[in-house]
Amino acid sequence: MIKIDKLSRNFGSLKAVDEISFCIRDQEIVGFLGPNGAGKTTTLRMMVGYLQPNSGNIEIDGESIFADPLKASRQIGYLPEQNPLYDDMTVFEALAYFASLRRLKRDYFQERKKFVVKNCGLKEVLFQRIGTLSKGYRQRTGLAQAILHDPRILILDEPTSGLDPNQIIEIRELIRNLGKEKMVLLSSHIMQEVQALCDRVVIISKGKIIVDDAIEKLPGYLKRSKILNLEVQGENIDFSAFLALHPSLELEILSRDETSCKIVFYETPEIDLRQELSRFISDKGWLILELSSGNISLESIFYELTGADSNESELSENANQEEISPVELNEPDAAEEIKEQK
Repeated sequence: MIKIDKLSRNFGSLKAVDEISFCIRDQEIVGFLGPNGAGKTTTLRMMVGYLQPNSGNIEIDGESIFADPLKASRQIGYLPEQNPLYDDMTVFEALAYFASLRRLKRDYFQERKKFVVKNCGLKEVLFQRIGTLSKGYRQRTGLAQAILHDPRILILDEPTSGLDPNQIIEIRELIRNLGKEKMVLLSSHIMQEVQALCDRVVIISKGKIIVDDAIEKLPGYLKRSKILNLEVQGENIDFSAFLALHPSLELEILSRDETSCKIVFYETPEIDLRQELSRFISDKGWLILELSSGNISLESIFYELTGADSNESELSENANQEEISPVELNEPDAAEEIKEQK
């Protein structure tokens, strides 16, 4: 288990991350969501050792990652939103270079290279220079380097960015399979992706954790988490009298003309107004073209909980490079030795 305990990070007077705590268990995929400037990227950088916190701790199986950064780095694979790739290298050379940084033995590198090339779909571009690749192939190369050393923990920041629909399906399936044996923290702005992959969601806003729960429980954080979709045909359509009977009900008109209207009602989970609404419409002599119920979308839940709040400047999410202290894993000449096997 990886445990984040009362983690804080300041940039001058700005408190980018404010005593946050959460954990990721074995065989769990956790979605990490937050509006721009909420402290999300700062948190990810602290988790991989690129930034030191002002206070708090990060533990892997009870051991602080700051006590032995090199040991911790061997257990973590990181795909940042901006891939750290060298344009003049081929994909193979990049994988060999990252293998040398990780000090992978030659036979193990060959084994892992076959795995990542196959599962990340890189066979066709293996000996092509990275600078000539599409954004999708660059993203796949970045994911390949993150899982090359078979880490226990994967931290993925927008892993499907730039991929086409078929590639997205393939990479999501790969992440889903990796989550069966690893701890995965997935940061994404694509809510459908979070719903498709994640067991649990952690939402950060203004540097604080505001939600840490299973996805199916998120609607319970809103007063009005159910919706009624209604399309009605008739004359003089007006629901004022119905709303007067239910003051807590909210209504949004999607479209209307002289003889029809599309409406969304927002209601609380314990209330089901379909029968009463049907009778009201029937008494008015209107015709129901559609009446369906469902839960509010994850996008709407996210917006309601965070208020689409970007209170912080980009300073917190683009940390001062002088503060970064990456672990030296090095011996670049080892990359040359590995490349000779090509």
